[in-house]
Amino acid sequence: MQPRSCANYRAEHFLWEVSDGVATITLNRPERKNPLTFDSYAELRDLFRDLAYADDVEVVIVRGAGGNFCSGGDVHEIIGPLTQMDMVQLLAFTRMTGDLVKAMRGCRQPIISAIEGICAGAGAIIAMASDLRFASDTAKVAFLFTRVGLAGCDMGACAILPRLIGHGRASELLYTGRVMTATEGERWGFHNSLSSDPYGAAQQAASAIAAGPNFAHSMTKTMLEQEWNMSIGQAIEAEAQAQAICMQTRDFERAYHAFANKQQPQFEGD
Repeated sequence: MQPRSCANYRAEHFLWEVSDGVATITLNRPERKNPLTFDSYAELRDLFRDLAYADDVEVVIVRGAGGNFCSGGDVHEIIGPLTQMDMVQLLAFTRMTGDLVKAMRGCRQPIISAIEGICAGAGAIIAMASDLRFASDTAKVAFLFTRVGLAGCDMGACAILPRLIGHGRASELLYTGRVMTATEGERWGFHNSLSSDPYGAAQQAASAIAAGPNFAHSMTKTMLEQEWNMSIGQAIEAEAQAQAICMQTRDFERAYHAFANKQQPQFEGD
């Protein structure tokens, strides 16, 4: 598939902007704490699928407007209608939401969540599926599916969350639906850091990543994803092959010449 441009993408159900290779998705329903709808789920899924082939976006930041990240699925626009669906319709919905996580993990760009305030349900899943998470002291993350009569095994939570914070802690959050405080999230390894300006921290990290060897970054993300299902021996062989591919890039050659001349390498992603 040919590379495509996503910088000029026109979003319908959230805000989208790109600057210097860093894209920002802003969930923008602040009066409701930025809940998701059927349409915004689908558009996010499709956008992340397209980003796998984008040649003008190197890092993606996800944030929410108005001091909150995302309150999950909209009670009136999603939860209510779900109670009226049959099994075929329900499975189509749950597969669609799971496809959003697959698309986030499958796109080549590192994804950074900037988390403030409420980050619940599907919002917590989006944060979980990101590569990095920067949060404010006010961040309240809750996988609250059990509180609405559902299982904690939603959108990959039972696979991904234990890998981030450990099996016991993940089990507690998924069984109880309680809030993980910001300090707990940082101490447990869910949040990379806490600050008064998580979006600023996300921008700083995104700019640093975007200025780096982006082909190599995409390889790192690919291997982080694929090695979950490998033995140590398989992982070492896969990384040997991946690194040999990276050694064929111009960025590797640029770095060698820069270091040889005591200069800072200027990466171009090829």
